[in-house]
Amino acid sequence: MISYNFDRIFKARGVERPFTYLQQAGFSDNFATKIKNNKIAVLRLKELEKLCILLRCTPNDFYEWVPEKNINVDKEHPITKIRKSDKVIDLTKTLHSIPLDKLDDIEQLIKESIKPDE
Repeated sequence: MISYNFDRIFKARGVERPFTYLQQAGFSDNFATKIKNNKIAVLRLKELEKLCILLRCTPNDFYEWVPEKNINVDKEHPITKIRKSDKVIDLTKTLHSIPLDKLDDIEQLIKESIKPDE
């Protein structure tokens, strides 16, 4: 079944208070509450686009596919790209645990990996 998983992207972006973050970005209290609690049934494209721009992601980053027991899909099927692992991304916590003398090396690796092709 395909569902939304907003917690994953908030953690990846270091957003500790999603409700406040969304509220400050101009979303209504009602919408922010639904997103924070993963209780949104319908997400309009305009809202989806605004979330993607705000969180620097694509719509696929919000979706999560958990196959039902009676469904078999091969590993190469495109839907498997939105199947997330059980591991929750908590990059901020990981970065806080890295020794200071290693942060420069990590920063350089990150910059090299996201450098636009020349």
